[in-house]
Amino acid sequence: MLIANGLRKIDIQDLLVFLEIYERQYLGEVAEALNLSASSVSYSLKKLRGSFADELFIATRSGMQPTRKAQAMRHHARTMVELMNACFSEASAFDPSQAPRTFRLCAPEYFELLILPPLLRRLSAAGYPVSLVVQRLGREIPAEALLHGELDLALGFGPHQHRAHPGLVSLALLKDDLLCIRNAGSAPVDDLDAFCARRQVFPTPWDSDRNMIDGWLQQQGRSRQIAARTNNYLAALQLIPASDLLLVLPARVHERLGDPRTCASPLPNLPSFSLEMLWAQPFDQDPANIWLREQILSVCAEQSLL
Repeated sequence: MLIANGLRKIDIQDLLVFLEIYERQYLGEVAEALNLSASSVSYSLKKLRGSFADELFIATRSGMQPTRKAQAMRHHARTMVELMNACFSEASAFDPSQAPRTFRLCAPEYFELLILPPLLRRLSAAGYPVSLVVQRLGREIPAEALLHGELDLALGFGPHQHRAHPGLVSLALLKDDLLCIRNAGSAPVDDLDAFCARRQVFPTPWDSDRNMIDGWLQQQGRSRQIAARTNNYLAALQLIPASDLLLVLPARVHERLGDPRTCASPLPNLPSFSLEMLWAQPFDQDPANIWLREQILSVCAEQSLL
C-alpha cells in the first residue's frame, strides 16, 4: 500500500485534533478536551496543514472555520478513527477469564485423541472457565449449524473428503499417513493384492459407511473385505492380536495407541490425509472464535503436530 510522504507524519492524535477543532472551533477547548497542552494542539495543526498543503482551518472572531478541503476530509478522518477503535475492540473484546463460555465443536475421534487432551490441559492450566462440547462428525461437515452459530468449529479430513461449502473457511492443521496394522505373527502385506485378499476391521471414528480407504480403492478398481466394524480406533486395535485381520490406522493414532502385539507397515501408495479446521465466514473475525482457533493452533505447535 502506497502512502504519500506527507501522510507518513500523521498519527492518530493529529486526526483527533483535526476532528475536535472542527467540532469546537477554539484551540483552548480542544486542548482541554484532549488533555493536551496548547503547544501540542498547535503542533498537530501545523503538521496537518503541511501534510495536506492546506490551511484547513482559518482563524476568525467566531473561531476556527474549516476550509473546503477540511470539510471534505472530515468524514474520512472520522472513519479512520472509528476503524482504529474497532481494531482495538476486536483484539480485546474476548477475555476467556472473565465469564464461563461453552464452545461447541464437531470433530472425529482423531481430534479427540490427538488434540483435545492437550487443549483441555492448556485451558485448565490457565484457569479459564471454558467448556468444550464435542459432537461426532458425520459424513458431511455441518455447514448450516456453523453458519447459524450453533457450532463454533468443525474438524474434518482432507483433502476433498467432505463436500466444499462456499460459506466456510478452512485451514489444514496437520498431515498424517496411513499404516497397515497386523498381528505381529501374521504374514506381511507387501502389495495391494495381498491387502485386498485379507479380511479387515473397519473403525468408524466418524459416522460414515465409507472412508478414505474405500474411496481410494474404488479409484483403483478394487474393494476390500470387512470382517468387523467398531465404534472407535481402540476397539479396532483389540481385534488384531491373535488374528489374521488387517486394520488401516493413521500413523499418529498408532503412535498414541499402538499395541506391542501388533506391527505396522506402510503400504505403497496408501493415501495421506490432513486434518482441517473449518468455521463460518460470518464468524471469521469474531473475537471468541478467533481465540479458540488460536488455542488449537498453539496446541498443535506445542505437540509438534504442525
